[in-house]
Amino acid sequence: MAGVAVLCCLPALASALPVSAPGLTAQQVESRVLGSQRLPFSGYAESDANFGLPALPAFSTVTPLLDGVTRMRVWQAAPDRWRVDTLSDTGENDTYQAGVNTFVWDSGEQLLTGIYGPQSVRLPRAADLQPAALAVRIIDEAGTDATIGTLPPQRVAGQSAAGLEIVPAARQSTIARADIWASPASGLPLLVEVFDRGAAKPALETRFLQVSPWTPDAGVLSPQRGPGTGFTTTTPTDFSGVLKNLDDELLPDSLAGFPRQPSPVPQIGVYGGGLTSFAVLTFRRETGCQLLRDALDAGAARLTYRDGTGAVASAPLVNLVLVRPAHSPDTFLLVGLVSKATLEQAAGTLAARPDRDVGR
Repeated sequence: MAGVAVLCCLPALASALPVSAPGLTAQQVESRVLGSQRLPFSGYAESDANFGLPALPAFSTVTPLLDGVTRMRVWQAAPDRWRVDTLSDTGENDTYQAGVNTFVWDSGEQLLTGIYGPQSVRLPRAADLQPAALAVRIIDEAGTDATIGTLPPQRVAGQSAAGLEIVPAARQSTIARADIWASPASGLPLLVEVFDRGAAKPALETRFLQVSPWTPDAGVLSPQRGPGTGFTTTTPTDFSGVLKNLDDELLPDSLAGFPRQPSPVPQIGVYGGGLTSFAVLTFRRETGCQLLRDALDAGAARLTYRDGTGAVASAPLVNLVLVRPAHSPDTFLLVGLVSKATLEQAAGTLAARPDRDVGR
């Protein structure tokens, strides 16, 4: 019993240890974080999200990432050679990145899926939330116009970490700020907190509880099939699930004052940029109707336009609007890091477009 008591006290004892970090500037912390991408490491991380978006069956793999705790084991040899295991009470799902190819293991289905070729578009996955990946993405997306500053050091994963605050330049972004703590020596991100506007607590927090340098091991990074397990192959397009039901809609060059950006997938319109951006996806006929019904059943507020009907769900960091124009057999899904009012305005524009603009 005494041994158990000591183990239970270890986290509290670790947090009570003194914290110190070199006097780095914000630019130095940012530079070291970006320079850490090729570091080989392994660790255990947890993300805690509180978005509160409606549970849409078509996006069932994404919803758990945005509400609740996601537990991850992480091994990384390089940016394109890594493995992330997502752990749950019922099993685990493992993702392996091997160059342009991806392998996904589902312990419940006892199935390994090989996805051959680069995924130019995909749904969010747990690996996007591990601290090292999320921190680099935030810095890249924030751009050079963002305001950066230092934060007091914290003890994370048993080590002192230097703090970096990032404030997006555009007021239309739902992100008020992102706080990153990283190893001052290696630059490896250890903790990321992302705040919604007006919120005192982060809507998304992801941290390493344990992390250390790692000598890459091919046996760890190569998926292994046990006796009696299945194996299948697919293409990135087919693996995208609901995204393969997208229609090739002719979208406008701008929406709600945001210009459309180049996209590797013509069926997806991307507007704005970085941490102030949103996507427009056009779903065919019954798929789109079902999405709209599911959103309303899950508690999304109904929207009524003169030229269509829709639904809106507002959550910390992410807003979502669905609209079905009266003149079109398709349904538009708008989702992104901009205000609810911005998405409603953009949806109204799509609902009001005349028949000749519909890609039919």
